[in-house]
Amino acid sequence: MAGAAGEHFDDLETRAPEVREAELLERLRGQLARAKATEGYRERLSGLEPGDLRNRADLARLPVTRKAELIRLQGERPPFGGFNAVAPGAAGRIFVSPGPIYELEGRESDYGRVARALFAAGFRAGEVVHNCFAYHLTPGGWIMDAGARALGCAVVPAGVGNSEQQVEAIAHLRPDGYAGTPDFLKVLLDKAAELGRDCGSLRKALVSGGALFPSLRAEYAERGVAVRQCYATAELGLVAYESEAMEGQIVDEGCLLEIVRPGTGEPVAEGEVGEVVVTTFNEAYPLIRLATGDLSAILPGTSPCGRTNLRIKGWLGRADQTAKVKGQFVHPEQIAETVRRFPAVVKARLVVERAGEQDRMTLQVETSGAEPALGAQLADALQAATRLKGDVELLAPGSLPNDGKVVDDRRKYD
Repeated sequence: MAGAAGEHFDDLETRAPEVREAELLERLRGQLARAKATEGYRERLSGLEPGDLRNRADLARLPVTRKAELIRLQGERPPFGGFNAVAPGAAGRIFVSPGPIYELEGRESDYGRVARALFAAGFRAGEVVHNCFAYHLTPGGWIMDAGARALGCAVVPAGVGNSEQQVEAIAHLRPDGYAGTPDFLKVLLDKAAELGRDCGSLRKALVSGGALFPSLRAEYAERGVAVRQCYATAELGLVAYESEAMEGQIVDEGCLLEIVRPGTGEPVAEGEVGEVVVTTFNEAYPLIRLATGDLSAILPGTSPCGRTNLRIKGWLGRADQTAKVKGQFVHPEQIAETVRRFPAVVKARLVVERAGEQDRMTLQVETSGAEPALGAQLADALQAATRLKGDVELLAPGSLPNDGKVVDDRRKYD
């Protein structure tokens, strides 16, 4: 619940840092004991006991789990790689994310802990949230839905697409704010202007699932919408969020975050860019040191808003060549899958850019003796592999740089 002054979600946010650190380590020892009881962690954590974790430096003794490894382990030991602490039938929901990665959600009312981020974005009990995260198979819509309801808000479960119908619903229901990917809010506002419908009730937004570019945030501000962003993943729930101070993203109270050197589990110095590794305290699905593949860095000091937890600079790219496009991860392996059945393709690269405040993908392929229909066929194969539409550019052999890039993200994040 919100604090007495109404400025913070609860007293956890303003704890003395040393108190928080001691309590996080105590929770971590409990989570380690819980994880060691699961089939998946029993071998991974053998030789390590909860009492061995005396300070944050001891975290480096615990193995890091990467998403590619999680996919492999789930395939070997379905459905969850043995990392679940409860039987599938005792879960609240079960999701399927691209990869595929299968996630288990417990029965807590705000399993993804997003109510805290919504509160920091200005949402309050009694308001209506227009939720445009996807509800189909993936957890985004459900995580935001649960957080809004835990905060005391009503939810319009809009999902993605159907922009004209959504605009009509907004004009009629007058929701107080929007939740969804950064780009889709512009789609709705532009559609409302095109149709002459009033969507002016949307005065605030909490966005995630993609980069909020400064130019787009400024455009929203000009249109009367105060936009804050949060960093969350399907497996971990909320990781960090913006407050009114707008100085970095504050780490959620329900997880333990580290920044490590990419490809290792070794922590980097404060301020150095590295890979985000997170441990959650979810009892149903304990995840110990899950590597997100995202790059960030710790900001010095604490937020001017009074919240005392660590802050990160936000999303600074990927530790690998994976890119997030319109809220979906696109992996180099998917590009290989796209071109595999086309012998005329010599080399391929996916270029990700911004065009009109929207993400745009172009599959550049070197080809010799291409059939006229090759471009359309590759476009269909790209959409099948990534679930996203993209253009195709056919090039002569030798046109692409010899730099090893398969996914070339050319968007600017600062």
